[in-house]
Amino acid sequence: MTTFKEIRGTAIQSVSSDPTNPELGQIWYNNTIGVLKGYRSLGGVWASGGNLTTARSIGGDAGTQTATVVFGGMTAFVPVGVHTNATEEYDGSTWSPGGNMIVARRVMISAGTQTAALGAGGYTNSPGASFPTATEEYDGSTWALGGSLPAATYAGAGAGTQTAALGFGGYSTVTRTQTYDGSAWTVVNSMNTGRGYLSGAGTQTAALAFGGYNGAYRSFTESYDGTNWTAVNALNTARSSLGGCGIQTAALAFGGDTGSNTAVTESWNGTSWTTTTSLATARSSLGGTGTQTSALASGGREPASAISNTEEFTDPVFGVQKITTS
Repeated sequence: MTTFKEIRGTAIQSVSSDPTNPELGQIWYNNTIGVLKGYRSLGGVWASGGNLTTARSIGGDAGTQTATVVFGGMTAFVPVGVHTNATEEYDGSTWSPGGNMIVARRVMISAGTQTAALGAGGYTNSPGASFPTATEEYDGSTWALGGSLPAATYAGAGAGTQTAALGFGGYSTVTRTQTYDGSAWTVVNSMNTGRGYLSGAGTQTAALAFGGYNGAYRSFTESYDGTNWTAVNALNTARSSLGGCGIQTAALAFGGDTGSNTAVTESWNGTSWTTTTSLATARSSLGGTGTQTSALASGGREPASAISNTEEFTDPVFGVQKITTS
């Protein structure tokens, strides 16, 4: 029979207090409290980050957990939606103002990085101009106009970079997919299932689309290879207005609207979704940037007002855990 010592090269020690710097996989018996413990991966963990300066929902976003930019969105919902053109940048702990967008709007296609972001289409409350086709490009301080969308699109999703972006879907049954080369948009092969308020991850030629709404909350996931979309395994929790980030083979989906706000987080491994640690605050219409293992959730709606909460996801997190027989 193989013993723990043969596997680890050390015996299980009986100690009066937990080790100060345990090694991954180490097990010990704390004889002071009579508990067997080990040091292991605790999986993904959400932790509080710095609050947004301007509470907002359904805006655009781009970047990483420690270098994110958010822009536009809504700051209030009644009696009419109040839109903002404010931009904020996150450095891993604090949000600070950036340059304002030219057009205040919500539910844009967004992509890029903190210093090279893209926002296109969306919705405003401007009479006669509620569905702008304008694209705006951010250089880290100032927004400038880029090439217009071929057709008005709102509540679609985006992936890629400022000069190689992908936009897909839109309210409520739009299947249109379009690519951006830094100056012009081109319509390419459509998605299989049209829907709005979905989320996306990846690049212009290797993207993932998941969730959304088209008369019902959807769990559909589709993978894009640069030419065609293919239906793949669905989310475990159908929802719209969710946060998402990552790449085609390693993505994270979190929060959203299932008829009420949810905090459910799911991780994609290139084949299937697995439920992991939930957000601390259930919310929909939130921002999502970063990677599968290092993500940022910002702002959102909870349930009838815009919020400023930011949460940071880290996976794996290692820690001491009690070992039980059940």
